[in-house]
Amino acid sequence: MFLSVFEMFKIGVGPSSSHTMGPMVAAARFLERLRKSPFNAHGLRASLHGSLAFTGVGHATDRATILGLAGFTPETYDAKAAETTLADIEKEGVVRPVDLPVLQFAPKSDLKFDYDHTLSGHANGMILMATDAQGDVILQETYYSIGGGFVMTESELAAGKNTDPGAPIPFPFHSAQEMLEMCKSSGKSIADLKRANEYARATSKDLDRDILTIWEVMNACINRGLEHDGTLPGGLNVRRRAKSIHDSLIAERGLNITAPHTINDWMSCYAMAVNEENAAGGQVVTAPTNGAAGVLPATLRYWLDFVPGATAERIPEFLLTAAAIGGLVKHNASISGAECGCQAEVGSAAAMAAAGLTAVLGGSPEHIENAAEIALEHHLGMTCDPVKGLVQVPCIERNGLGAIKAVSAASLALRGDGKHLVPLDSVIETMRQTGEDMHEKYKETSLGGLAVNVPNC
Repeated sequence: MFLSVFEMFKIGVGPSSSHTMGPMVAAARFLERLRKSPFNAHGLRASLHGSLAFTGVGHATDRATILGLAGFTPETYDAKAAETTLADIEKEGVVRPVDLPVLQFAPKSDLKFDYDHTLSGHANGMILMATDAQGDVILQETYYSIGGGFVMTESELAAGKNTDPGAPIPFPFHSAQEMLEMCKSSGKSIADLKRANEYARATSKDLDRDILTIWEVMNACINRGLEHDGTLPGGLNVRRRAKSIHDSLIAERGLNITAPHTINDWMSCYAMAVNEENAAGGQVVTAPTNGAAGVLPATLRYWLDFVPGATAERIPEFLLTAAAIGGLVKHNASISGAECGCQAEVGSAAAMAAAGLTAVLGGSPEHIENAAEIALEHHLGMTCDPVKGLVQVPCIERNGLGAIKAVSAASLALRGDGKHLVPLDSVIETMRQTGEDMHEKYKETSLGGLAVNVPNC
């Protein structure tokens, strides 16, 4: 099993990796298929199903789909150009993707939110269609956004989401137990195993440089969030709070009035800064998703800013270790809130962050596995119930608490010798089973939990 660090940490656009980035990626894939098709397309249609329908407006799924069909991608997203393009499409009823003819697409009639038909493959399903001049469908594909910006067609999903056709890797661990055994037999760290696998797949010409670029984008997102205040879009009138919290923390420095627990406020404001930027549609890095994008950067920033001996040179070790744990969760369970609830998003993020922090604090592979287990175990059962379908309440604060749990999990693990009762593999499997048992209304549909018990307008 191989999942690159650059697949786990993808630069994209908010507010949701599965509901915004995924549909945009799916649309780009459909356009590419259309370019290779012998058919002469005249127009496009799209239908959103399951969670993509129920929380699509709040997660900007409609905007992402429209922009994707117009040729936008998450990696090159330009906010100003997007607004201009959306206005043009609304006015003219056409999209103009590169290397294709002008295609009829009027969002009000050609983009359907289908609340009645959930597609069988995954809770996040969408169907994209190309039509001829008579309006008949000449090309159609079903896509599933399976979390973290990953997209699969119906046939790819049926063939098995774990299919891995790439070149052989030296350390193909499929479980945490296999990972620990490989560390023991090779004498390598978890980051070393991951690094060797990345080199075997030639994912980057300069691995450390490109990993540091990922961190630079994460850190820039924190800094933007700490600089901006005001009200987030969407109608809930949620105020940005990261800046004011950060300002008050800075003002308290040197006054001898700071309680020890204030360190939690630093972690929270870093995480909230990221998720406020995400909620505003800014540039973020999936870690492993947009909705949980603040946990890991906040934990890493905490280490850099507050832990003696922290150095930027070890950031790749942190992120490679975290990616190894994230890959195990995705491979054996899910990182999708629509599939397993928020335990799969913030829970997975906390496990990844705890693992990365434990690694740079000098923990053994056994310490790292224990830290990830503690962090994920104490998110089990967490529902995904965004108020009004927006990635704001409870998502923003939840990232702050996820970072705090990650640091606590790392600290607890390092106080021991790595031996513990519950294996990480068992917790991942428990998370998967819990997600299967969880009622659909608690899995990113906004039909239960806080979403129906909090006034949302």
